[in-house]
Amino acid sequence: MSYDLILSNIGKYVVLTEMEVTFFTSKLELMEVKKKDFVLHQNERCKHIYFLNNGTLRAFHLSTEGKESTVMFAIADWWITDMHAFTNNASSIMNIMAVEDSQLLALSYVNLERIWSQLPKFEKFFRILLQKAYVREQLRSIQNLSLSAPERYDRFISKYPEIVKKVTKKQIASYLGVTPEFLCTIRAKNVDT
Repeated sequence: MSYDLILSNIGKYVVLTEMEVTFFTSKLELMEVKKKDFVLHQNERCKHIYFLNNGTLRAFHLSTEGKESTVMFAIADWWITDMHAFTNNASSIMNIMAVEDSQLLALSYVNLERIWSQLPKFEKFFRILLQKAYVREQLRSIQNLSLSAPERYDRFISKYPEIVKKVTKKQIASYLGVTPEFLCTIRAKNVDT
């Protein structure tokens, strides 16, 4: 098992000694999930934060009426979880499902607490990770309020070209908050221009 990708991800913000690498990696659990497998079901306890070694995941909320709203996607070198449920030991408000066969490294909340107590520099790393996630979600909220659907689509495809290649048009529409039919209209207009 190679930990190169996750260590590179962490190394962007903190430098680890060999002993710290050994301690940290000993707390990770390898998970292999097949396309359409659930990593987390809505309403179950969220006990892990996940790092993607490879593959693609999608986090979405399923309403009582059966409507799916995609909250986020994750590709290799990204972290994903239901942060509300993970940090509060609560039931998940999202599903996390594999869009394609994926390999994850799972870190339980219990082990994360152990890492924080033994290696304080991980508190810095996760603070930075959460700050970046908060900023990303704040910008997304503002864009959803201020940009038209075609503008949101253009930003999505320019910012996340790798995701566009891996997910369905229906999933992109769900992320943008439009119907699949409306997304087809937007895409057709983009081709015409």
